[in-house]
Amino acid sequence: MNPLTVTWAPHEYTDIGLRNMRNWLSNGFSNILVTPNSNIHSLLTKSAFLKLVNPFQPFIIGQKNLAPKIALEHNIKFIMYGENPAEANGSSSETETSLMDFKHFVAKENANIFLGGKSMDQWEAEGISKKSLEHYLPISEKNWINFGGEVHHMSFFINWSPNNNYYYAKEHCNFEQNPNGRSEGTYTRYSSLDDKLDGQHYYTMYIKFGQGRAMNDANRDIRDGYITRSEGLELVKKYDGEFPSEHFKWTLDYLNITEQQYWDTINAARSPHLWELTNNKWFLKKPTL
Repeated sequence: MNPLTVTWAPHEYTDIGLRNMRNWLSNGFSNILVTPNSNIHSLLTKSAFLKLVNPFQPFIIGQKNLAPKIALEHNIKFIMYGENPAEANGSSSETETSLMDFKHFVAKENANIFLGGKSMDQWEAEGISKKSLEHYLPISEKNWINFGGEVHHMSFFINWSPNNNYYYAKEHCNFEQNPNGRSEGTYTRYSSLDDKLDGQHYYTMYIKFGQGRAMNDANRDIRDGYITRSEGLELVKKYDGEFPSEHFKWTLDYLNITEQQYWDTINAARSPHLWELTNNKWFLKKPTL
């Protein structure tokens, strides 16, 4: 096979992420890198954080839409993604087949689309045209059905293991692990290294759901047999909810918000059934035991 690979750029590459991208491409892959307008992307990201406490929403939308759009442009009818999120998160609704339901990246004509918690009319009223948001907009359902493309998940065909993937990429593509030994909020050293906003993605998840990056990683490693449940519990207790401080100043600058705005948004998102405030410190009511 001679696949055409497609990459939706990070908000801003980390040094290690950029090196790994170059290492990978130097091993013989053709690639289309799409980098959205930074000003537009930061506006969408800011809105998604302030309104939804989900700073990764614009990135995820663009990432999900990109490959099918490139496939349409190049008349490539077989598209392969990696991991199936439904499978990784324990849902069985989309794991009986390798096919991705195209509802994830299409929309009917005249659909009422929101980005970052705002409607298209709201963005237009703020001077952001629909044309400037085209990277984030879904494909017409009619166009996709007429095209007849198929989007599959590779994890349906192979045992998708982040641990195994790391060692494979290290051997074949000179992949480098986190130079700090582990990533903030977890004990792993090889996943989600390329984007300076990655830490905020996992931290906001922890704030909203009481489940952080270490818990996600431990759940997967326990299921895959790399660690025991007792080992996983200790790792979760030690690292889950750790604040991602390394790129925090960059995050505030990128979102164009103050540190006070940041914490006001974070604390307002703490559900009262999960969190309690004691002596001016927040605690999970039912921490991992």
